[in-house]
Amino acid sequence: MGSEENLQQRLEKNRQRLYDLQAKYGLEHIYVLRQSMVLDELINQYNRIYYAKLKKPIA
Repeated sequence: MGSEENLQQRLEKNRQRLYDLQAKYGLEHIYVLRQSMVLDELINQYNRIYYAKLKKPIA
């Protein structure tokens, strides 16, 4: 469970960083686009973990 919590913390940190960069530079700046890609990858990692848990049998 620790790695999942760590991933959630990284998601929140990187989401906030994206908001901050967007406020400073605007939507089309390369810093914002790169941070968006970082956040996308973290979201994909989270989704892979989440959906893997759904496929596991309970019993």
